[in-house]
Amino acid sequence: MGPRNLEQDFENQFNDVVSRLQSKQLFQSDWDIASFAVFFIFIGMVLLLVILVLIRCCCCCCCDDEKPRRRKVGIDNMALEP
Repeated sequence: MGPRNLEQDFENQFNDVVSRLQSKQLFQSDWDIASFAVFFIFIGMVLLLVILVLIRCCCCCCCDDEKPRRRKVGIDNMALEP
């Protein structure tokens, strides 16, 4: 795969995008619409998680001066004692 072939592929893809923009028909099949939706749902979820992390770091870390004391939960297993 030489640079000439790569350049030709890039030019073909660029021309395809420009022709779709000019015809105002970006989605030519159902697969285009589905992939577009999945991509933006993924990006939306990543942005939502980043926003939640920023809220947690900025707002909640300042409020928690004292760490809660841990207490033991459950029962003691006496069979493990020597």
